[in-house]
Amino acid sequence: MKVIILCGGKGTRLREETDYQPKPMVNVGGKPILWHIMKVYAHYGYTDFILALGYKGNIIRDYFLNYDYYTSDFTIQLGEKRHITMHNNHIEKGWRITMVETGEDNMTGSRIKQCQPFINDENFMLTYGDGVSNVNITQLVEFHNSHQKKGTITGGSPNSRWGEMVVNGNAITRFTEKPDNNKNLINGGFMVFNSKIFDSIPNDPDCVFEKGPLSNLALEDELRMFKHDGFWSAMDTYRDYLLLNRLHKESPPPWFDFS
Repeated sequence: MKVIILCGGKGTRLREETDYQPKPMVNVGGKPILWHIMKVYAHYGYTDFILALGYKGNIIRDYFLNYDYYTSDFTIQLGEKRHITMHNNHIEKGWRITMVETGEDNMTGSRIKQCQPFINDENFMLTYGDGVSNVNITQLVEFHNSHQKKGTITGGSPNSRWGEMVVNGNAITRFTEKPDNNKNLINGGFMVFNSKIFDSIPNDPDCVFEKGPLSNLALEDELRMFKHDGFWSAMDTYRDYLLLNRLHKESPPPWFDFS
């Protein structure tokens, strides 16, 4: 099963980093967050990736074209004919990565639609290039296969940014300090779809997948939710960037805690 990762957005709320690189290339613990997302899928055996590129997509192309050099020690001999000796090998052997240019200003629906030629008549997975989670991909796929609907979306509870007040009527009874989870479920990415979903996506650069096709599927009773109670976090702001880099120092980072 192939994995489409949306990598084309401009990341305007993270301008401290995205002025000079696309958001999926912003580093967490010295590696792009895109790499972390791909490692989650690879842990469960899914290593056939389709990257929907857009804003500053050449930086992503360059990273993977030169991945061996960026991730390994090597000796280079300069002269009439350049010779390079690699001294260690990374463990990402077998990853298959297809780069699809989907336009700098196109919306998510258009980006997904342009990946259709690389998806056969089969199920595929879809996620965003800025969110990490320890969601169990095997269970997610099994759940999707069990209900025979067109799509499955992982529902997660984001970490609260603020403390909350506990009230009784209009009386404040106590404060809670930034609870780990709240009761509101959001689209946490990590989605699975039947290839028939492409029939619901128009050839329109302004098509927003979440507001058009996805909403229509919900009305048609073609979506199911896979509830995830574990870790999930997106990197929307500089605050999120700092948080994920702090969490990366844990062993393992929470998105790599597959226990």
